[in-house]
Amino acid sequence: MPVEVKLADLVRLELVDPFDAEHEDPKQIAKRLSKAGLIEHFNFKNSIFSLARRASGDCQFLDAKTRRCTVYDKRPNTCRLHPQVGPRPNHCPYGNKAQSR
Repeated sequence: MPVEVKLADLVRLELVDPFDAEHEDPKQIAKRLSKAGLIEHFNFKNSIFSLARRASGDCQFLDAKTRRCTVYDKRPNTCRLHPQVGPRPNHCPYGNKAQSR
């Protein structure tokens, strides 16, 4: 599932420098992050970035083996506000169907 983030989330994830976030056009930031393979899409109208995903569709920050977020303390607001499913904090239950069997 795609993770949509705002510029402040990218700063928290340390993908964008706070100075750049204040002084650089979001379109330019999106272009740079897209070229680096860090985002898949930028919604210009709403200034929302979609983080790049692995070929499996998993978030780039999700450990494939443990299914745990590798940036949990810095995770975007989208993830912070997502309802927790199950009793295991920072564990993503949305895995490959073949893995969950």
